[in-house]
Amino acid sequence: MAKVVIISGSPTPTSRLHGVIEQAKSELVQAGLAVDWIKVRDIPAEDLLYAKFDSEAIVNANALVAAADAVLVATPIYKASYTGVLKAFLDLLPQKGLERKIVLPLAVGGTISHLLAIDYALKPVLSALGAQNILQGVYVLDKQVTWGDQGQAILDDEISTRLHESLAQFVQEINWHTSR
Repeated sequence: MAKVVIISGSPTPTSRLHGVIEQAKSELVQAGLAVDWIKVRDIPAEDLLYAKFDSEAIVNANALVAAADAVLVATPIYKASYTGVLKAFLDLLPQKGLERKIVLPLAVGGTISHLLAIDYALKPVLSALGAQNILQGVYVLDKQVTWGDQGQAILDDEISTRLHESLAQFVQEINWHTSR
């Protein structure tokens, strides 16, 4: 069974990004993939800030990335870039930690003017980590995610369709890559 790891750079547990990731994870599991989720905010701050490569939390998170066939990197966009907590974690991955991985970037932001943050801020870092197969990515506006009565994220139709199409391509790439 192919393995996917989701790396979430959201500093808050109940963000719109979290709701979008929940839906993405559900689709990936339904496609028959094993999915792990690294919530960077749950890694001890001291381990991240002091680059404790040998901390149990960092070693375990890096092992999940190493074992994965594909990585979904998700972040809110603040001040036209991905979060500092995500950068702190990415800095602790091995130099070629994303080599031979299929990578799908996912971002949630408050304005359409930050749409290019995936291409100009996040993708260069992913490339520097050895990723060569970086898919186009999905950018979601805050207003495209609302909350239902049961606390579940509700995506508007347009973003739901785009997310589904991107995940279908992600799954197709994973299946092709792992069948070789």
